[in-house]
Amino acid sequence: MTTSTRGASKVPAVLVLEDGRIFRGRAYGAVGETFGEAVFSTGMTGYQETLTDPSYHRQVVVMTAPHVGNTGVNDEDPESSRIWVAGYVVRDPARVSSNWRARRSLDEELRQQGVVGIQGIDTRALTRHLRESGAMRVGIFSGSALPDEGTMLAEVRQQPEMKGADLSAEVATKETYVVPAIGEKKFTVAAVDLGIKGMTPHRMAERGIEVHVLPATATAEDVYAVNPDGVFFSNGPGDPATADGPVAVMQEVLRRKTPLFGICFGNQILGRALGFGTYKLKYGHRGINQPVQDRTTGKVEVTAHNHGFAVDAPLDKVSDTPFGRVEVSHVCLNDDVVEGLQLLDQPAFSVQYHPEAAAGPHDAAYLFDRFTSLMNTALEAERA
Repeated sequence: MTTSTRGASKVPAVLVLEDGRIFRGRAYGAVGETFGEAVFSTGMTGYQETLTDPSYHRQVVVMTAPHVGNTGVNDEDPESSRIWVAGYVVRDPARVSSNWRARRSLDEELRQQGVVGIQGIDTRALTRHLRESGAMRVGIFSGSALPDEGTMLAEVRQQPEMKGADLSAEVATKETYVVPAIGEKKFTVAAVDLGIKGMTPHRMAERGIEVHVLPATATAEDVYAVNPDGVFFSNGPGDPATADGPVAVMQEVLRRKTPLFGICFGNQILGRALGFGTYKLKYGHRGINQPVQDRTTGKVEVTAHNHGFAVDAPLDKVSDTPFGRVEVSHVCLNDDVVEGLQLLDQPAFSVQYHPEAAAGPHDAAYLFDRFTSLMNTALEAERA
């Protein structure tokens, strides 16, 4: 990605999809060129959290909400230390930020971090095209020396695809760090960072959990060196079919029957650890308004999603695995995609969506309580 940070507002920009579809607009954020996988997010709020979610690494995010940037950018809401999206696509960005917490405009933040974007295009038409044709490689080009269309298309088609991409180690912490419990410490959790969002360990800390966040390359020995009461596997980018290391670590956790909770990428890792396959969705689930049914209670939750891959597990039966019986505990009501797994013979479960939901609905926050309950039960059994 090459960028410049000056004079973006009236600079011409072009978005080129790998199938040859072209959209013309104006630069938004940094001027230059960038490449990634074109995906769309249906959230109408929380753009700052979206931009800083490590799961969006190497993705160009199309915002379906037409007005973006109204509340500017603050220093409290980022989910990580930087913007991770490869590019940003908006219809009608705010000309003025209006919020008492705002420190700068979104356009300014994108320029400062070198994120190339495009504004003024028909994002509804682009979204419909991605729904019909599927997520695909894309390039955004802006500046006075734009290449010709043939050159831009050739550059887009030279980029690597998301299928087969091993990305979690690129976004995860390099060194272990600790998020202390808020109030009385009740449990210790080893959290394998595959692209963790800042709100996730915070939600656990609120429940008296001291969270040791470990790199994506952590071994089972690293996990158990912190003497955990439970183990957590986070969200993250890339193709779960490449994550052999985390799968091996999770299988060891399952062998030891330590309470286990995984979200998003962690759900896919659990699927693989149990012997299921994974596959790439046509255009994925991204946004904060996805309906999911908890099949253990029958309750329908409005949930926050960011995933382009899914677990291939049967919805209509309990499956036998090397680690006991497992069932699909949650399912997306839009397309019947597996949204959660639950082991019936030991304390392990996962969901495909984000129960920390910042910004977004809090319907699924109880899942952290479910994890806490599993650890409490295991601790009581150990003491008995």
